[in-house]
Amino acid sequence: MAENMRDIKRRIGSTQNMKQITKAMKLVAAAKLRRAQEQAQASRPYTDKMREVIASVAAGAKGIQHPMLISRPVKKTGYLVISSDRGLAGGFNANLLRSLMKNIKEKHQSPEEYGIFVIGRKGRDFLKRREYPLIAEVTGLSDSPQYADIKPIAQQAVQMFAEGAFDELYLVYNEFINPVTQRPVQNRLLPLAEVKAEEESTGIQALYEYEPSPEEVLEVILPRYAETLVYSALLESKASEFGARMTAMSSASDNATDMIAKYTLQYNRARQAAITQELAEIVGGANALS
Repeated sequence: MAENMRDIKRRIGSTQNMKQITKAMKLVAAAKLRRAQEQAQASRPYTDKMREVIASVAAGAKGIQHPMLISRPVKKTGYLVISSDRGLAGGFNANLLRSLMKNIKEKHQSPEEYGIFVIGRKGRDFLKRREYPLIAEVTGLSDSPQYADIKPIAQQAVQMFAEGAFDELYLVYNEFINPVTQRPVQNRLLPLAEVKAEEESTGIQALYEYEPSPEEVLEVILPRYAETLVYSALLESKASEFGARMTAMSSASDNATDMIAKYTLQYNRARQAAITQELAEIVGGANALS
């Protein structure tokens, strides 16, 4: 009985330590989430302005047929997947990768029909173990990633599309809804259909002159815009990661509280049983002596 009580007491102590850790991780994730949201919001005006400029250039120069604006028959698809480097974030990575696998299974008959670029150690390890065709990877990003951190992989993905290695390119990441909800999405990055739609609209708000020519301006700015969209998706994914981790650590802390209450009840019952047994032995011994 005494040994059983010691085991229960050790469990209570270890669960209390675990609760302190998960509570601290929740607070850290909440602080990082706030910074990630601010960083994501700060990047949006730049992206919006680039889209406006591209639409204006394309609208002002009729007949431009840039390959990044034109849809073509799809023979091979590229996927740029944004996962996290660390776990302890609930279903953040699992839901995203499950969505990717389902889409690939439905759309493709063989690995020759697609290629994958991956950001994040969790996604890289998952896809490598299952022998998916990985083209490039980036891991070890900081909690506040910079554009330069993902520029090489974004540049490679965009360039391969422009050269015809892929006929479409998708961004696969977790969209931040709120700190409790993150939604896996697969948005088509290339060709830039939404810019083409703006080009074809008649609501032109301003007239610009470009040098040396609209074609050469688009040649430079379109790849940069696509890379900026990748960076914006990364920032949103980071906010989603911290939101998922904060929620997961909150649930873990609540579960630890429930376990401590359960173990404490077991300990009190065992202690009460031990006291009752000692009293019975004392009474029995006194009766034997009388």
